[in-house]
Amino acid sequence: MKTLLILRHAKSSWDDPDLSDIDRPLNKRGKRDAPRVGQRLRQQDLVPDLILSSPARRARQTAEAVALESGFGGDIEIRTDFYPGEPEDYLENLGQLPDEVELVMVVGHNPGLEALLVELTGESAALPTAALAQVEIPIQTWDAFGEAPEGKLINLWRVKEMD
Repeated sequence: MKTLLILRHAKSSWDDPDLSDIDRPLNKRGKRDAPRVGQRLRQQDLVPDLILSSPARRARQTAEAVALESGFGGDIEIRTDFYPGEPEDYLENLGQLPDEVELVMVVGHNPGLEALLVELTGESAALPTAALAQVEIPIQTWDAFGEAPEGKLINLWRVKEMD
């Protein structure tokens, strides 16, 4: 059994209209919310073996804050095709992971992440900023991921609902 954590980046800033979309940073709320997600991962004993992130600044900042607060000790790998990120981009990357990775987190953007969740679980769920979905996938090796295994949505955390 493999576990996939799907994390939408935290709230980003629109303060500088001259910045390109990929360069937008987290805003004050995003900087507050992202560490809370990391704390939740630590509390739930869901610290990833690997974190894959979109190259967008807001996604990288989210991944870094979550990694720090969760106790993740590895390197965050940037995947250029996660921006903007279609379900196929995530699926292709996940299907190439080494088998020793049991728990992986992807950090990216909507609508691709919501579509990925539907594709993997058949369940539709809103992923507002800093939302985290935990999906269990009944495979032993990541290369079996390409066979479209039916995953199960185990948990869905939205920052506004966290206590």
